[in-house]
Formats: sequence, structure tokens, C-alpha cells
Amino acid sequence: MTAEVKIFSRDLEVTDRINEYVFKKVSKLDRYLEDINEVRVDLASTNARSAKERAVAQITARGKGFILRSEERDEDIFGAVNLALETIKRRIKRYKGKRNERWKKDRDVEIVETFEDEDEEEPVIVRRKEFKLTPMDEWEAIEQMELLGHNSFFVFFNIQAQMINVLYKRHDGTYGLIEPEI
Repeated sequence: MTAEVKIFSRDLEVTDRINEYVFKKVSKLDRYLEDINEVRVDLASTNARSAKERAVAQITARGKGFILRSEERDEDIFGAVNLALETIKRRIKRYKGKRNERWKKDRDVEIVETFEDEDEEEPVIVRRKEFKLTPMDEWEAIEQMELLGHNSFFVFFNIQAQMINVLYKRHDGTYGLIEPEI
């Protein structure tokens, strides 16, 4: 694989066996998409209530113009890596299919076959919502998010950055902030 593979861990000791296993499995991703420049693998052990969710594997594949990510949980780290790899392979196939469809449409070529994954349906927007943004800082946004009972994300106008931000709650209970850049 020509892509750079980086393995990171949190609350988990990465043994040589785990390192070799992950590198061997991840290095095969270029069979599915050659444009991958970097693959980051984050491995973690969590204190989940369910034993089947204690090992976490997140795989992020980056290339020119795309970022593909998968995160899966299992009872052991090897199972989590396998599940995350299967998910990222499906996302690669879907990305390649959408990219090829777009390429064909741009060139006015008649599309004879379109890519469809049998087990995935086309996403459908079933609801649109409009709301007024009130300028606030990050701490006010966290408080508002908790007061509203939103447990996944909150969109707000960041008064300090003078831009729209998205605040989200991570699996470990901490918060993340998305600052869009145009």
C-alpha cells in the first residue's frame, strides 16, 4: 500500500500482534480505492455497559477530495477492526459508485448500469426544519444543548468566531466543535 498507515490508541496497549494485524488488514484497502493517501486507525478500550461494545476501532481514509470514516464496537479489538473495515469497504464502494455516476453524467454519456448496493437504500430527507440562530459562545451552546435535551448535536452562531458552528457530543461524553471553512 502506498498510503501512510497511522495507528493510535487510547486506554489500550497496542501489542505487536495488534499492530501487525491492523497494518495487514488496512493495507489491503488500496485494492478498493487507489486514491487513498493516508489511513488513520484509532483503537480504544471503553467502559461500556455492554461487553460487546468495549473495544472501539475507528478507521479514517483520506485522499484527494474525500474523507471516509467508519467506527465500530465489539467485544475485542480484532472484531472491532474487522467490523470497521467492512463498513469502510461499503463506504468506498458507495463513494466510487457516486463518483462514477457523477463523471458519466458530466459527460452526457448514457448510463446503462448504475451502482447500487443491495443492502443500502438511497437516503431520503423526510423532514426539513428552520430555526432562528441566537448568537452565543461555546459554553452557552453546551448549556443550551443540554437544556433542550439534544444528545447528539447543536447548531449555533458562535459570537466569538462570527460563524455558524456545530457542537456535538462524543461517545466518551466530551464535546466536539465543527468550525466550517469555505
